[in-house]
Amino acid sequence: LPEDWLVAAPRSLDFAQASTLPCAGLTAWFALVERGRLEAGSSVLVHGTGGVALFGLQIAKALGAEVFLVSGSAAKGERAVALGADHAIDRQAEDWVGAIHRLTGDRGIDHILELVGGPHLARSLEAVAVGGRVSVIGVMEGFELAAGAGHLMMKEASVQGIRVGHRRALEDLVRHVDAAELRPVIDARYALDELPVALDHLDRGAFGKVVVEMG
Repeated sequence: LPEDWLVAAPRSLDFAQASTLPCAGLTAWFALVERGRLEAGSSVLVHGTGGVALFGLQIAKALGAEVFLVSGSAAKGERAVALGADHAIDRQAEDWVGAIHRLTGDRGIDHILELVGGPHLARSLEAVAVGGRVSVIGVMEGFELAAGAGHLMMKEASVQGIRVGHRRALEDLVRHVDAAELRPVIDARYALDELPVALDHLDRGAFGKVVVEMG
């Protein structure tokens, strides 16, 4: 491969951990830091406990943000709190937007990683703070986004589409990983001949990343 296609891996990670950075890690970094200019004291909301969500949690905490995580599993919410989340909301037990308003004194969230997509964007616009940002990353509920204009206009919110990120941002992330001693969350590692099992694990829903090791 051409040299300029590659980025040196963090010195502090093994190959499996480093492999999680160029997609999930970079996406969260690009949304929060490169585009979002996240500052200490800001609030960040992530949905779920997949790779992008947990990288978002870890990056935001390392930069001094207050992190809110919404999950459909109370057990995964507890694991997220152990990882550093300040608040875990079980969407099966309560309306998560109502919980956000309760926990923030009706202020809302500065940065939301919208990992669901479709009509779910409307809920994120309910939860975002005035002048806040919603980074659209996931499309689990469809590629057609749906939301009323009321919250968007009244809150003067920014909605930013995030693809992944560029090479220089990945280099910035690598430096941050080493400096902050960030450890990617790997739910399980599989050998190449276990690929079907690894894909089944992914379909069931992982806490962080699933890695297939080639050798």
